[in-house]
Amino acid sequence: MKPRDAVASAGRTLVELFGLARELNLDAEGIEMGPSVMDAALAADMALPIEDLDLTVRSYNCLKREGIHTVGELVNRSEADLLDIRNFGSKSIDEVKAKLVSMGMNLKDSPVGFDPTQHQNYNASLDDEFVEADQA
Repeated sequence: MKPRDAVASAGRTLVELFGLARELNLDAEGIEMGPSVMDAALAADMALPIEDLDLTVRSYNCLKREGIHTVGELVNRSEADLLDIRNFGSKSIDEVKAKLVSMGMNLKDSPVGFDPTQHQNYNASLDDEFVEADQA
């Protein structure tokens, strides 16, 4: 192909593409512009106070003490982050994950290679129950 033919072909292609763009109708029927209903619902869920999750007292108090007040702040934490909270163990993690899943949400991904069973607080909430039972 000669350079002149290549430029001519590219020009024809551009004209066709610009023609398609010119025909676009910004007010296309059936398309709503602006924030979607899904975005508004997600924003409302993210702003939901953690009190509304009906967590156990232990889980709720641990999250509050850590400065987590909304679902949005909670989903920005990973399982590893939550296990770093004192007295927040595997039962609390399971409870929070179940509540978030029921809302169609998840915790942020933990670092690659993170094994929650190897974390020092993994069984914290279980261990405390045994200590409380022994003291009774």
